[in-house]
Amino acid sequence: MRLEREAGIGFIVIDNPPINAGSLAVRQGILDAIDALARDASLTAGVLIGAGTTFIAGSDLREFSAPLADPQMPTVIAAIEACPKPIVAAIHGAALGGGYEIALACDGRVAVADAVVGLPEGTFGIIPGAGGTVRLPRLTDAATALDIVSTCRRVKAPEAKALGLIDEVVDDLRAGAAAFASELQGEKHGLRDLPPKPVEPEAFDKASAAALKRGRGRPYAQEQVAALRRAIQQPFETALAEERSVFQRLRQSEESAALRHLFFAERDAARIDGLGDAKPLPVTSVGIVGAGTMGSGIAAAFLAAGFPVTLVDLKPELLDAARERVAGFLAKTARPAAMTTASELAALAPCDLVIEAVFEDMAVKQDLLRTLDGIVRPNAILASNTSYLDLDAIAAVSAGPSRVVGLHFFAPAHVMKLLEIVRGAKTAPAVLATALKLGRALGKVAVVSGVGDGFIGNRIYNAYRTQCEAMLLAGALPEEIDGAIEALGFAMGPFAVSDLSGLDIAWANRKRKQTETGDRSDVPVLEWLVAAGRLGRKSGAGWYAYEDGRRVPDPAVTELVAKARAERGIAVAALSRETIQNRAMAAIVNEALLVLEDGIAARSSDIDLVLINGYGFPRHLGGPLWWAKAQERTKLEQALSALEGLKRRGSLDRLG
Repeated sequence: MRLEREAGIGFIVIDNPPINAGSLAVRQGILDAIDALARDASLTAGVLIGAGTTFIAGSDLREFSAPLADPQMPTVIAAIEACPKPIVAAIHGAALGGGYEIALACDGRVAVADAVVGLPEGTFGIIPGAGGTVRLPRLTDAATALDIVSTCRRVKAPEAKALGLIDEVVDDLRAGAAAFASELQGEKHGLRDLPPKPVEPEAFDKASAAALKRGRGRPYAQEQVAALRRAIQQPFETALAEERSVFQRLRQSEESAALRHLFFAERDAARIDGLGDAKPLPVTSVGIVGAGTMGSGIAAAFLAAGFPVTLVDLKPELLDAARERVAGFLAKTARPAAMTTASELAALAPCDLVIEAVFEDMAVKQDLLRTLDGIVRPNAILASNTSYLDLDAIAAVSAGPSRVVGLHFFAPAHVMKLLEIVRGAKTAPAVLATALKLGRALGKVAVVSGVGDGFIGNRIYNAYRTQCEAMLLAGALPEEIDGAIEALGFAMGPFAVSDLSGLDIAWANRKRKQTETGDRSDVPVLEWLVAAGRLGRKSGAGWYAYEDGRRVPDPAVTELVAKARAERGIAVAALSRETIQNRAMAAIVNEALLVLEDGIAARSSDIDLVLINGYGFPRHLGGPLWWAKAQERTKLEQALSALEGLKRRGSLDRLG
């Protein structure tokens, strides 16, 4: 922190790279600078401005796991308001969370055009704690304020100006802020002195319903609504004190700790052993082989990120449908890159990266890579979208296996956040570094996996699904298992997911594994459903029947389950919801521990990221291994011991 004096204006400069987080040292520095500003008779106003690339982009989350040290943020904000001289917030980069709350305490707010502001505390299971919910509805109506708080969105400066969240958009930040401060002529303009903006009750009720739905009724979502309601119904100081109390309670909750864990996990996932000083290779054009739903989704993801795409399919009749599909995916995307289509692989010759998204069959993928070897440049990257197969076996047929990497997208590829980057035995460090950079460019949560059947996510998911099918034989039905799992906070239960993705896909993978291992002990109901043409939602029936798009339990499935029980001679016993949940979670945890033991994942937090971002594991639980660490060890041991057909047992010692 430093105070720079220029033409009667005191510039309070925050210099705490990389994001000027509102840490303890920054908070104390702002207090000291405000005191100096107030005592300096040569200064008529102050400007709070960030050094480097941003304003205050948020609080220091590392402080949130312990009692907050004084001075805390409300003390800083009170000092800004109590300063006898006006202070203007000069915003570039981002003013988020506590950073925007500091800006709200100032007597004016100016920003450059590409700056963003927001209150995204909901990302961490908390609400703003330094007046954000109390001051914001004094700039814009409470319904709009609740939308901003509950969506956690970053509001760009032009929209922020239109909504009243900032006062001016300027070209030259320092000069513009100084001019604005001078125009105040020494007068204070604190928001605490203003009444809340008028809001229609119906509009606020609608925004409240949307916030609760968006937050799935989690405690923080309920408190977001309550805080904005207090801001328009109660005196300023009352609402302010209650907001702080709720913030402190939520900050210390298990949910907030889990969400902070995921935040830091994303940063840890980018730290990869063995990369050294490898530099990413340039990628300016992308080729994709396979114009099905997955290939189209991958194309849309790259196009939205600004990469020109060449989409190839050897069946020309599929390309028209692919073009329409991609156009639909990009309907709300501003200025996507250009896509060309072709039915000849030769069209891929100029591409820096070529991704195969063809049928999940080893021979098909190997044949394609052999062909691509003779078409693309020697330094072009070849990527496989395989979700299960041995990447090293695929790469082995290439003349340059070091340029082969796995890029496992999740459907729909233009929407799902997860990208599993599969590192083959011979994948070059520069190729891996390029894949990680591409993941960031696509806005994905990229996690590096080793080579192994199903990699990280599908391997764990298969163990979970197998255990859920075993519970069918034990006495539960699909709707009972799905209901128990969804009650934990999963987006969908395993049988609903199977219907959505297609039972034929699950059966094809199961047949492959049966052929490879000779193990045919799987519950046969899946096979029977596929044989009956019940492939899931796409065929109108699978584990469920569908009425007007809604899944409903089907007596035909109940009969097949009963048949399987009879064939195995199993004595049926009802399974409680708690038993179902314990066995399902234990199956996930056990396989996750084995993934760690086998070196497929580098760290436990990588597994948490994969299950959260690719498989609908509840975010508020922090991922399977974060959740497991919080469980009583004896009960977790009992749950693992109760698993059916367990071939290997993971060691809980890996939880630390």
